[in-house]
Amino acid sequence: MSRAGLAILTVAASAVVFAGCMDGTVRDPPGESTRNQRDGKGGKKGEGKPASEGEEDEGGGGSGKAGAVSFAAVGDTAMGVTPELPPSPQTYFEPIEGELSGDVVFGNLEGTLTDVSEDVKCGDAKPGTCYAFRAPPEYATYLSEAGFNAMSLANNHAYDFGEAGQDETVESLHRAGIEPVGIPGRTVFVEVGPTKVAFLGFASYDYTNSLTDLETARALIRKARKRADIVVVANHAGAEGADATHVSGETEIYLGEDRGNPEEFAHMAVEAGADLVLGSGPHVLRGMEIYRDRLIAYSLGNFSGFHNFGLEGILGETVVLHATLGPDGAFRAGRLASVRMVEAGQPVPDPEGAGAALVEELSQDDFAPSRAIKVGEDGKIEAPKG
Repeated sequence: MSRAGLAILTVAASAVVFAGCMDGTVRDPPGESTRNQRDGKGGKKGEGKPASEGEEDEGGGGSGKAGAVSFAAVGDTAMGVTPELPPSPQTYFEPIEGELSGDVVFGNLEGTLTDVSEDVKCGDAKPGTCYAFRAPPEYATYLSEAGFNAMSLANNHAYDFGEAGQDETVESLHRAGIEPVGIPGRTVFVEVGPTKVAFLGFASYDYTNSLTDLETARALIRKARKRADIVVVANHAGAEGADATHVSGETEIYLGEDRGNPEEFAHMAVEAGADLVLGSGPHVLRGMEIYRDRLIAYSLGNFSGFHNFGLEGILGETVVLHATLGPDGAFRAGRLASVRMVEAGQPVPDPEGAGAALVEELSQDDFAPSRAIKVGEDGKIEAPKG
């Protein structure tokens, strides 16, 4: 489906509905979008389609005519840190573009797209102990041209350059036709043909929806469930690094931060109405499971980053997750396309299939046979039987 064929409805905390197309329509005046959400004021009505086309039907359900929806999803996505940027950013994703296709192409935007130069994160920290990521605002166009039409800002780098940097990132994505997910109190609704898909993002920071406040998260997901046919939840959860590949079933702490209990959160999300859970944060792949007929990907690892991330061993192994959900949101079919980050962090296809093999191994290690996925030939995801 073309990007122009995806209609967007964005709901702010005040339940005001914005409508438009995935063509860069601005839902809030510049600078007010993210600030209004943090202040609990809600957004102003946008200039897209009239609100009546996306009625505030609290409990009105989805379209009632839903069809299957295909997703392509990847993990942490970056393109360098100004001024250390790819020499040819417009071709950066070319080796993998064939895999970035689906009704919805989703990634975790690990960083900001801003010209704001004063970071609020690192201050006087010693070099190599703190990282603030930003790339030029126009890089949103390269993400769009690669295929992305929705990206999560629910992570630990979305506020590296403060409110101004986050606002410019949101506006840059909108102009490029990419919907930002994870602004507090806001749900993004994407219409894929007759099917309405809701997106929410969660992390452990006050500039995102809270990962650790399960009651509030549950309420947000349930509210989205009433408005959509399919609900997708992105979360940035769990410890980081090469030794953080396993789902522990416990609260995970990293550098003193409470990164939540990924399994508890994901199960809560599905029980509240989520149909697909897409995890990021650990910078490595984790296992996947089918829980109540819904697919949970606990971490999609790193995907791209021009000198942003370490590439040694499993840190450079990743996948593109392809998943098709039925009209009721249940997992119908899927495939893992193995990818390796090479040289300065550019994603390229991995014919050896290391990423898919690692996901299968971790899935079998961490989950009961009734929930763990298997990976067959050509990366096909095989749901557990029984």
